[in-house]
Amino acid sequence: MHLPRTLPLSLPTFSRRTLATHLPSGGPLGTHASFPVSATPSEFTITPRNGFLPLHDPLTTLPPRYAALESLLTRMPLTRMDTHQPGLLATGDFGPAVKDELPLYDVSSETDPRVLTALFRDYTFAASAYLLEPCDLHNRQRGQVAGGGDGTYGLGRSVLPKNLAVPMVQVAAKLGAKPFMEYAQSYALYNYARVDAGKGLEYDNLKLIRAFSGMESEHGFILVHVAMVAHTGAQVAATVNALNAAAAHDRAAFNTHLIAMRTALQHINAQMETMWRHSSPADYLKFRTFIMGTKNQPMFPRGVVYEGVSDQPTFYRGESGANDSIVPTLDNFLAVTENMPENALTEILRDFRSYRPENHTLWLQWVEERAKTLGVRQFALADPNSAVLYLSLLDQLREFRARHWNFTKQYILKHTRHPTATGGSPIVTWLPNQLSVVLSAMTQTATAIGNNTTSSASPLTTENRHLAQELLENAATQQRILDREVRELKLRFEHQDEADTDWSRAEVAAQA
Repeated sequence: MHLPRTLPLSLPTFSRRTLATHLPSGGPLGTHASFPVSATPSEFTITPRNGFLPLHDPLTTLPPRYAALESLLTRMPLTRMDTHQPGLLATGDFGPAVKDELPLYDVSSETDPRVLTALFRDYTFAASAYLLEPCDLHNRQRGQVAGGGDGTYGLGRSVLPKNLAVPMVQVAAKLGAKPFMEYAQSYALYNYARVDAGKGLEYDNLKLIRAFSGMESEHGFILVHVAMVAHTGAQVAATVNALNAAAAHDRAAFNTHLIAMRTALQHINAQMETMWRHSSPADYLKFRTFIMGTKNQPMFPRGVVYEGVSDQPTFYRGESGANDSIVPTLDNFLAVTENMPENALTEILRDFRSYRPENHTLWLQWVEERAKTLGVRQFALADPNSAVLYLSLLDQLREFRARHWNFTKQYILKHTRHPTATGGSPIVTWLPNQLSVVLSAMTQTATAIGNNTTSSASPLTTENRHLAQELLENAATQQRILDREVRELKLRFEHQDEADTDWSRAEVAAQA
């Protein structure tokens, strides 16, 4: 095999000229339901059947030709999932094993989307383990995985060897992904198997394929997300149908699909709430290290050089639930995105949304453009009962983001003083930035409903009037509590009002 000395790190971009028009299948959709998809075959093609999950269940093992990589990943976790004995990461031996055992595989001829996605998952798992192994050792030696220590992580490895870097970059290019671990195609949504192939995607029927720690709390942390996303087919169908109804000015159909959307979000939020039961807050730091990124993190002040790819350092955000498409879909449908403040925190949000499958990005762009063109928010507010349904969807969005903030406080802020999240965002202010926008939108919507309580076609029902008032009061209370929490936490954590920290400034210098 002949490889060039370096491979370009710039990945292929896609445009509407290279898109196929996709009519989703697997659910009841209107006749104008088409939205664009990438011309490249992908496991993450969105339909009402699978939603934001892959079209087929993930491959649990790699083809035999990648046996060495399969073996390394099986032996990698702190506690192996097959033998329950200490794995390579437990003793700090994963890095040496990668150098000694892993061939430089030629992936250039791979075209099967399932194999490519499995390779992307597995190379990104191996790369993150390799780069962050010294940080995990640092934390365990200093007692920081149990909440002790000063919150520092030491330094990660600054060079990714070519037997990981070259094939990972090639596979990422084929998928249109960044060559680093992401939420959908790596850590969570392509990392599950069914215990019973004949049953559904309920949490109790799911098991993990790859892990860093091998502990039950990591199992729970990942698979609760899968169980949540299992309900997104209904969200996709309701979103498309509601947009179609708005285009046709069909008020009754529009309201019906808003109710369906709310039901889907209620199922997602209910599943999200089970995180407390399936993943202990006290355990999170024991595997969180490995999902950190190389961007805006002090462990990688000069980034990471991908050997055999480029001599220039790379900087990538770590895996984060912010890469999921549930909330951005709702943000875009409800026109919340366009009201985000123009600040550094919103810029991070936009950057996060580039760490996802091409088809998820195209879907989100389509929903945002379609909702804006049709004036979905204005159409909803033109009728008081539609407006209350719209408000109730904002409340589901509030509930999701508020719970995420509660997770952050209990799983992270209670146990560490590290000032940045896995994706490189400020740990205290980033989520409240988005939550505050939703609370503001709820206040504006409830006020508009109060100014439009009568309609010749649909007078506001007493039940909906009371619901609007209740949601308005809840939003005001939560905003007061949120403001106080952030104010107090900013006294403990540095660099919370900016995306540009001391070490991110070092990134700029390293790239100069």
